[in-house]
Parts: sequence; structure tokens; C-alpha cells
Amino acid sequence: MIKVFSKSDIGLVRKSNEDACRCGVFSGNAAWAVVCDGMGGVNGGNIASSLAVQEISAALLSGYRDGMTGDDIRSLLAAAIIRANEAVHETAGSNTALTGMGTTVVAAIVSGGTVHVAHAGDSRAYLIAGGEIRQLTTDHSVVQEMVEKGDLTAQQAKKHPQKNIITRALGVEPSIHIDYNETSAPKGSRLLICTDGLTNYVDEDNILALSEKLDGGQLTEKLIELAKAGGGGDNITVAILEDQAV
Repeated sequence: MIKVFSKSDIGLVRKSNEDACRCGVFSGNAAWAVVCDGMGGVNGGNIASSLAVQEISAALLSGYRDGMTGDDIRSLLAAAIIRANEAVHETAGSNTALTGMGTTVVAAIVSGGTVHVAHAGDSRAYLIAGGEIRQLTTDHSVVQEMVEKGDLTAQQAKKHPQKNIITRALGVEPSIHIDYNETSAPKGSRLLICTDGLTNYVDEDNILALSEKLDGGQLTEKLIELAKAGGGGDNITVAILEDQAV
């Protein structure tokens, strides 16, 4: 049985929450989540993330069927994000105050012991299973490109002044390139999806240690509490899909 938990917090510094999140359960062994971190202008970030979550949620809820193959699910996630990209891009083009708005996106479906994740931007998905935590997404960011080229270490990247500059986002261009990851999720595993408001303040070791002590609901609350204790300089959003061993 899969249970879902989510929470979004404005943090301690920002005047508004530009993150958006929605998740749910399709059936006993299938669930979904989408997390977005908006950007662009006074209201643009709020609108981009909210609109993207709305469009993707509607597409997943109307399109998912029990018994779908991995290819079916991949196509569903891609179509949902493409539809959201078009909606955000068209909205931005219809109002000069919203020009250039966009949002990160992580959309995921857990079904039949498999995790399917599609993303663009620097919001992340982690699989927590078997006493280990593994990042399933790769940030689309200037700093990540520098790490891959060997110009920065992963540790240096955490403090780099350009760490928040992303190289890919939903809604900025008429089309979007989506990265996709499919991996097995054993019984008792957790899929954690979050914005950089969490990962900029709480490291993977802390997340893993807490996950071994707390249930999904408690972990969601504690991670946001820790991000705020560490500075809370950004909006913080956490979604957890927990495959409970029964």
C-alpha cells in the first residue's frame, strides 16, 4: 500500500510562496506527485508553478489506468509536462508582466514497485531504500554543469553564488526537453520529491538518518523544520510517496 504526504512552506525570508505541489493515490499500489518551483517577476513564479501543477495533475488523473506499461507511463508523464509547458508559455506570452516566467518540475508515478520520474530544472527526486538514499534527478543548472566539467567539486557547488541559476525550466520556451528516470522501488521504500529550498539547507545524510526514525508524515514536517532552522532562505516543499511493507 502506498501513502502520500506533502507540505509546502514559505520559509523565513520570501514574501510569497512560489512553490506548488500536489500528490495523490491512484490505487493501492500506485500513486503520483508533482512539485514545481516557480520563477519570474512579482507574480510570475506563483502563476507558473500553480498552472503547471494544475495541468499536470489533471493530465495524470485523467490518463492513468491500472496495468499501464512502463512505456505507457513514460508517455503519460511526458504528455502531461508538454501540456503544462504550452499552458505556461502561452500565459506568459499573453501578459507582458509575466514575460519570461517559468518553473522547475518533477512529476512522478510509483506503480507496481517501479518509480517513474520526469523532470526539468533543479528540484529533485530521491529514492530512500535499503538504508541508502539515491538522487534520481540531475540538476539542470549552471553549477551542475561546472561540476560535470570538473571545474567545481560537489561540496563547492553547494556554496557557489550561481547555484540558483537553472538551465532548463518549464514554460520559458515553446517546447521543453524532459529527463526521465525509471527504477525499481522495493517494499518499504520512499520517494522524496523536493524543491531546492530543502536541499540547500538539509543534506542527504540528514535526510536518510531521519527517514530511519520517522514515518512519512513526521519526516515531511521535520525536513521543513530543519530547512527553516538552517536559514529558511527559500520556499520549501516536500512530497513523500511511501510504499509501506505489509
